[in-house]
Amino acid sequence: MYMLEIDRQLAYPNRSLRAWVGKLLFAPVGERLFCDCLNKEPGFTGHIDFIHKMNMDQLFTVKCSTSPDYITAETVWYPSRLTMEFEDEDIRFHEVKMITNDDIAFCAQTWENRSGEPITLSLAVSPSRCEVSKEDGYTWIQMSEARKNIVVGAAIAWDASDTDEIVLQRGQTVSFTVAAATGNLSSDRDGKEQIVERLHKFFAKQLQPSEYVDQNAKEFETFFTELPTFESSDPVLNKTWYYRWYILRHCTSKPQYGFLQHTTVYEGRAHKTGKRKPLDITGWEFSRLICLSTPLQMTDYKWCPDKELLHDIVRGFFDQEDENGIVQSAFVHHKGSSFCNFMVWVVYQMYLVDGDLEFIKEMLPLMKKCVDGNTKMYGASNDNLQIEEKHSRTGKEFQPSYWYFTEFSVNRKDKSLVTPLKRMDTSIYHYLNTLGLAKMMEAAGEADAAFYQDFADTLAEQINEKAWDDETKFYYDLHHETDEKALVKNIVGFYPHWAEITGTEHLAALDYLFGEEYFNTGSVFATTSKDAAPGYAADGAWMGYLKSRDGCMWNGPSWPYTNGIMLDMLGKQTKASHHEYDGQFAHFLREYSLQHYKERNLHYPYLVEQYHAETGEGMSDEPDYNHSYYLELLIAHVAGLKIETDRIVIDPVDVGLKYFRLDNVKVRGKKLSIAYSDKARPDKQLEAGFVVTLDGKEAARLEAPGRVEIAL
Repeated sequence: MYMLEIDRQLAYPNRSLRAWVGKLLFAPVGERLFCDCLNKEPGFTGHIDFIHKMNMDQLFTVKCSTSPDYITAETVWYPSRLTMEFEDEDIRFHEVKMITNDDIAFCAQTWENRSGEPITLSLAVSPSRCEVSKEDGYTWIQMSEARKNIVVGAAIAWDASDTDEIVLQRGQTVSFTVAAATGNLSSDRDGKEQIVERLHKFFAKQLQPSEYVDQNAKEFETFFTELPTFESSDPVLNKTWYYRWYILRHCTSKPQYGFLQHTTVYEGRAHKTGKRKPLDITGWEFSRLICLSTPLQMTDYKWCPDKELLHDIVRGFFDQEDENGIVQSAFVHHKGSSFCNFMVWVVYQMYLVDGDLEFIKEMLPLMKKCVDGNTKMYGASNDNLQIEEKHSRTGKEFQPSYWYFTEFSVNRKDKSLVTPLKRMDTSIYHYLNTLGLAKMMEAAGEADAAFYQDFADTLAEQINEKAWDDETKFYYDLHHETDEKALVKNIVGFYPHWAEITGTEHLAALDYLFGEEYFNTGSVFATTSKDAAPGYAADGAWMGYLKSRDGCMWNGPSWPYTNGIMLDMLGKQTKASHHEYDGQFAHFLREYSLQHYKERNLHYPYLVEQYHAETGEGMSDEPDYNHSYYLELLIAHVAGLKIETDRIVIDPVDVGLKYFRLDNVKVRGKKLSIAYSDKARPDKQLEAGFVVTLDGKEAARLEAPGRVEIAL
């Protein structure tokens, strides 16, 4: 069978949920169909979802009359498929499970009868709380009632027989394919006829089971073939590059229904939801548009050359603006919480890469409404900073500065004890959004660009004037009325450095990032400084009371969300300081990279939401979590690529690589390559030295990596 390079890179035997022992993780997704996790048995049984969490317990299974005990089966998880091998004294069984782009779940199965008697294989379709009927040549199922205004229907058939049973004689082997075409019966896009037609088209190809697998694998591979490539002497960076591109692809959905008419990138496919009861949906789920995380996802995704895909994600994001211009999170059936974010800035960064001014002109009215709305709704009366009344709106719940002025009350539920703050994260996001808006308006020839540029410049000055404490050398959140500093060192105190509004006089703050008694606690980086007693807790406890293994706590635990931002900040600051901090960047990049692997073992890619700040233990169980960025760190800092209005600037950070090559990067229609090798490596087609090419032509050559500028 055809095996993709990303499959070879990320293959993971017996990959299962930590918090639900034995439940198999499953990578393939359609535009709408996906699986939270599956049972170790033939077919699709377990926890099966459509657009959002549905918790269907079955599409189909194949039963064997010998009643095999599949507990000893060996499975291998791949990005494109899940394989299963099993044998006992009666049968030998092999299966490949996949999902197609158009939401067809299928299995390619091979059964061998090793017993002395005939055995019977039967196609079984009996999902809980669903209506099941036999139709002409297929089985039809549909949910008995809507979930989130969605009614899932599916047409199921196999090519093994005209009936639902086959008899396998002694010594006989049979291979066949079972498929379930699924759809949303509540949508105009899907009716029963359309779903059945997709099933018939699937089987009309009349392929062998292995050919169905190969065809779908090659279709899945098309996403990856046009992406930039990265290779280096460090296997940790190389593998994490593949893993992060997989995560983005895995979390990309096309609901085309309700409030989610456009492409949507989820925070993950696993859920903090109840899984015990079929079609019973309780608890938090990540399979929706969460406006907090979209800009972090797009920070990496902007390097994908598929402009239409990226533009569709942006359109879907700004579709969620309310009447005030505040973007809300969304399911297909309702809109929910708003979160602060820096999406306008990311759209500007995307524009610098693809140069599509017409798209920017299309989006400018919505982006302007967003910036103006945040100024109006959250702006302070005496400056341009942003005020947050709810700690949850920043996505960084329980940062202790909210309780600084009430002496860190144990009573976390009393909202009157939470002091509204002029927050560093929200204010920096607003600065970046306003600056990005000004730059895009200027490119589009809009007269108001100067107003927003001035607003951003003033906001930067006010942050430096009010939030910086020269005695302790750190930026602090401020009381919303008095501007008194909440003297708690939160990770967001480094955000002004990330936004590049700081000077050399502010560099002393980085000592806290590097210090073991502050943010460098063992698992990069603690989200609250270790010296912030009594608010700090490495495990997320609140004042010794709230111990939350799977909760959302930012008073100590290490979060990939901020780890990516901190590494980005450090990459920017070391280049601005003549590469003074390259060694620290290299060390912390490796630590962050290893956070992507269970037990720091490269064989087990398993990025989750948060980690114990000192031991590095994963404190939650949302594998392949997607609310941070990483690819940007390799592209912008390890390879050193930055796109400006009229030039490309390349300035790599030295992370100790013997060689690296970033290739196939599309910059405004041109193909860019950056390569370095400490010696000639013919096997890798690498010459000694540092070489930059643009559209295949050499643009720069140096003996060692250094700063290069190329006009655009």
